[in-house]
Amino acid sequence: MITDLKRMIETVSREKGVEKDVLVQALEEAVKAAARKTFGAERDLEVSFNDELGEIEVFEFKEVVSEVADEHLQVSLEEARDLDPESELGDSLGMKMDMGSFGRIAAQSAKQVIMQRLKEAERDIVFDDFKDRRGEIINGIVQRFDKGAIIVNLGRTEAELPGREQIPRESYRQGDRIRAYILDVKQFSRGPQIILSRTHPNFLSALFETEVPEISEGIVQIVQVAREPGSRAKIAVSSKESDVDPVGACVGVKGSRVQAVVQELRGEKIDIVTWDPDPAKFICNALAPAEIVRVIMDETNQSMEVVVPDDQLSLAIGKRGQNVRLASRLTGWKLDVTSETHYNDALKENYMSLLSVEGVGEKLAGNLFEEGFRSAGDLAEATVEELMSMGDISEEDAEAIIQSAKEYTPEKNDASEEEATQESEDTVAEDDREEQQADEEPQADGETKE
Repeated sequence: MITDLKRMIETVSREKGVEKDVLVQALEEAVKAAARKTFGAERDLEVSFNDELGEIEVFEFKEVVSEVADEHLQVSLEEARDLDPESELGDSLGMKMDMGSFGRIAAQSAKQVIMQRLKEAERDIVFDDFKDRRGEIINGIVQRFDKGAIIVNLGRTEAELPGREQIPRESYRQGDRIRAYILDVKQFSRGPQIILSRTHPNFLSALFETEVPEISEGIVQIVQVAREPGSRAKIAVSSKESDVDPVGACVGVKGSRVQAVVQELRGEKIDIVTWDPDPAKFICNALAPAEIVRVIMDETNQSMEVVVPDDQLSLAIGKRGQNVRLASRLTGWKLDVTSETHYNDALKENYMSLLSVEGVGEKLAGNLFEEGFRSAGDLAEATVEELMSMGDISEEDAEAIIQSAKEYTPEKNDASEEEATQESEDTVAEDDREEQQADEEPQADGETKE
């Protein structure tokens, strides 16, 4: 059938990367299937590869009996002893079959089985090769497009870059080189499916790892990444060595390292910030380049109120809220950015609400404010013990103050503010009248009216 089968197996094994034993097993199964197709499925056949002779041997086994009932499975004692003089009744006699008796259909069947097993072996090899490479960056060539997905040729196999994993407004043509992140590797009956991504935050981390030796060496660590692919990203880094600046290492000389990453991401802006174990300091770093005046933490709700100068508000929030949104994802805290003026106005309003509570004077309001009770609403949620612990407040007074705070409505405070505003306006009006009268009085000699 094949004159130099051994050499062919070795050649295929080397070129396809398939183990020799896998090929031999596939060949044996193929020949066995072809033999059954030629001689019938009822026969007891055994196929083996003779490595020394470099050929496939097919043996048909029959039971030695005194009287033959099934010539396909049995052989008479007389005929058996012609083949093997030592044969006895009940023995299983193996007789080598002539390979030349295989027909064209049988040979074709053998070929199909071999090809099928080769494909299965190749699929298994590809899966084994890629299953441990999740999280790596891989290079490929755009092969074709399929329903919005990009099919990438990786050499030995193909991978898929789904539409959801593509950077918005990024386009490719057939034959273009592409770099992507191996997101997942799945095994199906039709073969392994390799899913790629260019939008995953870890793609950005992997790119920096290839560009920054300090990261690959473990000196600089990427703590967190937040991305809006194709637009902007924030990356928090830290250093294990005090003399190594993590941000400087990632930026590189004249920005060479970060620019290489930006170029790969087609212009995506990248903010590199220093990670800090103190959440407040980390928030300030994450909101850069905006300046931070004050940070008020609410650990229970994992939220922060961030106060910035009035002229820095738009910078801190960013275009369409992007800067504060990315900072929130990066830090894991809910952020509420407000201007200094708005914050001070809110403080004043809350302080006035404390003064509007019956039984609370200016001194007590100041003490309450320092203790964290910033408004009538906070005071309404206080306990009697908390107020009594501040000193000079009896249990009866504490209960009365809390009850009054619960009954407080903003209208009372609004009325107080209106009175205060009217009083201020009256004072200003009176000052204006005095200035006007002073202007009308004659100036003394030698004086110049300013």
